[in-house]
Amino acid sequence: MNQSSSSAADVSVIVSLYNARDTIEKFYTELNNSLKNSGYSVEYIFVDDASNDGTFDVLHSLMEKDNRVRIVRMRSTFGEAACLDAGLKYSKGDIIVYLSGRVNVDPAKIPDFIDKLKGCSHLVSGWRSPRQDSTLNKVVSKIFNFLANIFLKQKLHDINSGIFVAKREVLDNISFYGDLYNFIPVLAAEKGYKVTEEKIAQLPGSFRNSRYPKEYVQRILDIITVIFLTRYTKKPIHFLGFVGTIFSAVGIVIEGYLFIYRILGMGPIAGRPLLILGALLLVIGIQMISIGLLGEMIIFTHAGDVKEYNIEEIIN
Repeated sequence: MNQSSSSAADVSVIVSLYNARDTIEKFYTELNNSLKNSGYSVEYIFVDDASNDGTFDVLHSLMEKDNRVRIVRMRSTFGEAACLDAGLKYSKGDIIVYLSGRVNVDPAKIPDFIDKLKGCSHLVSGWRSPRQDSTLNKVVSKIFNFLANIFLKQKLHDINSGIFVAKREVLDNISFYGDLYNFIPVLAAEKGYKVTEEKIAQLPGSFRNSRYPKEYVQRILDIITVIFLTRYTKKPIHFLGFVGTIFSAVGIVIEGYLFIYRILGMGPIAGRPLLILGALLLVIGIQMISIGLLGEMIIFTHAGDVKEYNIEEIIN
């Protein structure tokens, strides 16, 4: 039987999926059962990230049974950030529930997220507890969250959980692309929104393992990227200039030492590795300072188009 139309939906549930044919129908049933008595009108937007196992056919059958279900099918596999962005564009609700198909969590907890959001938060991030994936994944996740919390000055247990509930205005006011999707709670907090956590159980299933060194390097680079984007977007000289000054200072000290060493006739310096190191540090430092200054010039030119503040309320 068809349900009521999604034209006046209060809550938009966006689910990104990739090759989830065997699990999606059960997941939808449990999610729908958990929300049907919530008091909110709900729409379901399933974003199929170019699955090749028949996921789209299962989604199509769900849509025929429930006209609140909508499908967005990607032409190629673009990743979760693209799925979330596409789902947002076709959603209507003021409350956005996002669930990644990769994490396999208990949908019965979603009403608790919404209640917490309606209480005093702008974004409620999922904290997978207990987790059912591999020991390797748990260890990697702990290290990632530890480093992210230190350098990004947050206190979240599961930053890249793939589950959150947010007010639409939050997602409208932050930019995310690629792997920055993993840092949406951090980006929201940096904009001044109140971010909280809610535990949600992870269900047993098959999970992808983080095995390759490339993934660990990418995570570190992602943290550096977020640090730069959240703190130095309008003042690149503070970051590049600081590092460049340190490099230049060390290079000057090394070269000064070698100059005095040679002037005093204490020995030759040609071909010494220390000479090459000092020159290299000096050149790199000057280049970093120059790049920082160029960044400042570009930002000065376009400062009127860059918005780094977020207004909560205007009272006349």
